[in-house]
Amino acid sequence: MKKLFLLSLFSLIFLFAFAQDFPGKPSTLVNDYSGVLSIEQRAMLEKKLVAFDDSSSTQIAIAILKSVGDYDINEYAVELGRKWGVGQSGKNNGIMIVVAVGDRKISIQTGYGVEGALPDVYAKRIIDEDIKPNFRNGDYYAGLDEATTAIIKYTRGEYKNDKPRVSSSKKGTGGSVALIVIIVIVIIIIMRKGGGGGNSEVIGGRGASNALFWAMLLGSSGGRRGGNSGWGSGGFGGGSSGGGFGGFGGGSFGGGGSSGSW
Repeated sequence: MKKLFLLSLFSLIFLFAFAQDFPGKPSTLVNDYSGVLSIEQRAMLEKKLVAFDDSSSTQIAIAILKSVGDYDINEYAVELGRKWGVGQSGKNNGIMIVVAVGDRKISIQTGYGVEGALPDVYAKRIIDEDIKPNFRNGDYYAGLDEATTAIIKYTRGEYKNDKPRVSSSKKGTGGSVALIVIIVIVIIIIMRKGGGGGNSEVIGGRGASNALFWAMLLGSSGGRRGGNSGWGSGGFGGGSSGGGFGGFGGGSFGGGGSSGSW
């Protein structure tokens, strides 16, 4: 009985120590366990990520730790993403960012559902270009802010040769051409009716004014429709008024992503 008791005790101690390596599931997307972010910085990041979650159902979770101990940073991020259930169940569209401040290591891991939109090479580029320079200067907020902005743009397809911008300008040009065509047609109609005598000049003038008014109205509205693509100029704040983070959805991870040190 004594041996059985000791064995059970050691097993419980082992399980408790293992569980302590991973923080419990939080109620926020941005979780700073090392205190490198201010309250305002955490709130700004949280607002942006909640808005993205609300508009796309893709969840980006951040865990800032002092150290991951003997774990490989990538394995730790994958396991933490699974334990928290980052992303939606069935879609597996979660992205887990783990920062180990004391180890000077960073990992970005993706769920199966976003590996196509954010492949390893993109995750590596974000770490090298957005995170490392800021982290080396001690600016953890700027690094995470720029990194999450880049992730959002990649997953929404906004970094594909600026296609939305090109498409918008083309649509705006099409609206201008349509306006010119309408005006030309109106002028031709007026010229044909001009020889009718009597009140035709007055009627034609009034008709021309009305026609030109509606033509310009249609042309301007068509131009506005052509220029309104993607998220527009409103940024990431649009979805944050829904009452905060609603919780993780039970997504899983497949080991895609990248890591680095600074």
